[in-house]
Amino acid sequence: MKFAVFTVMMPEIPYTEAPALLKKYGYDGVEWRFTSISEEKRQDSPSFWGNNLCTLDSNADPSVWTEVHRLTEQAGLTVPNIASYITCGDLQAVEQAMKAAVILQAPSIRVGAPGYDRKIGFDALFQKTREFLSGVSALSEQYGIQGLVEIHHNTIIPSASAARRLVEGFDPKRIGVIYDSGNMVYEGYEQTLMGLQILGEYLAHVHVKNAKWAPTNEKEITAGHAAHWQASWEGISNGIIHWPQVIQDLKTFGYDGWLSYEDFSGTLPTDRALQDNLAYIRSLL
Repeated sequence: MKFAVFTVMMPEIPYTEAPALLKKYGYDGVEWRFTSISEEKRQDSPSFWGNNLCTLDSNADPSVWTEVHRLTEQAGLTVPNIASYITCGDLQAVEQAMKAAVILQAPSIRVGAPGYDRKIGFDALFQKTREFLSGVSALSEQYGIQGLVEIHHNTIIPSASAARRLVEGFDPKRIGVIYDSGNMVYEGYEQTLMGLQILGEYLAHVHVKNAKWAPTNEKEITAGHAAHWQASWEGISNGIIHWPQVIQDLKTFGYDGWLSYEDFSGTLPTDRALQDNLAYIRSLL
C-alpha cells in the first residue's frame, strides 16, 4: 500500500511547501484539498475547513495547477485523488476539477453525495444523485478521470452498503467509492471486511482517521434518558476504529492502493501528527 496525506489536515502549511515536507517524512503522495476560500475566511487564522493554507484554489488559473504539479513531481510524489468539494448536481464544478486533475496527473476527483433531508426523503435524493453520477460518468469518459463518492455521515451514503447501492450499475472505471471507516464511527459502521466485500470493484481509495463517542453534560428532556452522547475526532491510534484489524482486512481483501491520512483530532501538532501517523500504520503492515 502507498501513503498520502489529504491536505485538509495541514491547514497552516502553505500548499507550495507541502510536497517537500511530505516527501521528507516518507509519504508517497499528496491528496490535495481543492476548493475556493472566500476573502472573508482568508483573514482568519488557519483552520481545517476555513482558511486552510494547504488548499488548491478551484478557481485558480490553470498555470497555478501546473506549478503545483511541478512541485509535486520535483518532490517525487504523485497525486492519488483530488479532494474536491462538489455539490451534488454541479457538473460544471466536476468538469473544472477534472481539468485540474488532468494537469496534476491525478486519476480521480471526489464528487458530492447529498446530505439526508427528512423533508425531501431518501428516494428523491437517491434518484437525483444517480442522475448526477450519470453526468459525472460521461465527463469521466471525456477526461479519463474517475469520479469518487465518499462514505460519509449525514449523507445518503453513510455506509458501504448504501454506497454500493448508489453506484451499482455504473462502470467502476468511471465511478468509485472512497472507504472511510472514521466517518462510519459517526454513522453507518459495518464490519470492515464485509464492507470491503460489499464495495467490491467499486473500492477506489481509503481514508485514514479515527473518532470516538463520549457523553456530554446535557441531559435528555425525555424522562429516563441519561446524558447525550456526541461523536468527535480522535487520534488515529486511539479512537473506536481498530486500525490493526482494518489493515488486516484490507490485506485479506487484496487492497494494495492508497491510504490517505486526514487526522482532524488536533491531539498532536501537524508536524508531529504527520510523522507519528505514518509510523503507526506502517507498523501494522
